[in-house]
Amino acid sequence: MKVAIVGVTGMVGNVMLKVLEDRNFPISELIPVASERSLGKTITYKNTNYTIVGMQDAIDKQPEIAIFSAGGSASLEWAPKFAEVGTKVIDNSSAWRMDPTKKLVVPEINAQELTHSDTIIANPNCSTIQMVMALAPLHKKYKMKRVVVSTYQSVSGTGVKAVQQLENEIQGVEGEMAYPHPIGKNALPHCDVFLENGYTKEEMKLAKEPQKILNDSSFFVTATAVRIPTAGGHSEAVNVEFEQDFDLNDVRTLLSRVEGITVQDDVQNNVYPMPIYANGKDDVFVGRLRRDETQSNTLNMWIVSDNLRKGAATNAVQIAEHLLLNELI
Repeated sequence: MKVAIVGVTGMVGNVMLKVLEDRNFPISELIPVASERSLGKTITYKNTNYTIVGMQDAIDKQPEIAIFSAGGSASLEWAPKFAEVGTKVIDNSSAWRMDPTKKLVVPEINAQELTHSDTIIANPNCSTIQMVMALAPLHKKYKMKRVVVSTYQSVSGTGVKAVQQLENEIQGVEGEMAYPHPIGKNALPHCDVFLENGYTKEEMKLAKEPQKILNDSSFFVTATAVRIPTAGGHSEAVNVEFEQDFDLNDVRTLLSRVEGITVQDDVQNNVYPMPIYANGKDDVFVGRLRRDETQSNTLNMWIVSDNLRKGAATNAVQIAEHLLLNELI
């Protein structure tokens, strides 16, 4: 099983290697791929050094799987070229997510839709993944009508430059700015670029991707995405209106039975999800479950997950595991 990691030197690429090792994914040959400035350098995986190669060299090796985390433009150019030689591409950028010919996959929800003909598979946005993990079982039972979500997103979602900006501000050091404003002691209602409708790209991903993953356009999502000075883990305040009424204890039980979800909902003992404790873990943590007292059939909840693991690397590796297990490679 030859596996290429495209964008191996980035934040998500590094976590990809860790997740592959943690989950003991069967690899006969690792092919680390990065931009020209990293060619010839080495990375270490399972105590073995591997030399970083370029895109064409990786294609020539005809890997069974290529996991991309190299940005949208690189994916649009190179993913089809990998697919042409028979490689299954799992892409972590936004390039293919809303392409009607490509599947947008959270394995716990819709991996069963994958077939041999799916050569390029899209990994959803990190904020979307953790939200739909909690919403999917509730939608199945109570039928969602409308979701209002406000996110509190880690600087790691922007990348190394943003993490360094936060570290510089904490230490009182002047340095390169990833954001148009300071992030330390601040909250920026500005994730990704602004669009003509006044929303950011991140907010529109949250609005559109859940409908595609759940294969249902009967519900609507509206979002406000905010960047906060945490180093790892995204948090979301989610308000969801259902067609049917629910019992809170039933909601807790339903969520606690979902693989990949941990319910932390004991406010009397100060137990609720927090990014500091979700960091480095693969589960999605759900808590602060309570009725919206202003509207019938409406639930409030707080969802937290490590955006680099389940929000990116782990979800991609789980897709690869599904392909392997179901002989789709």
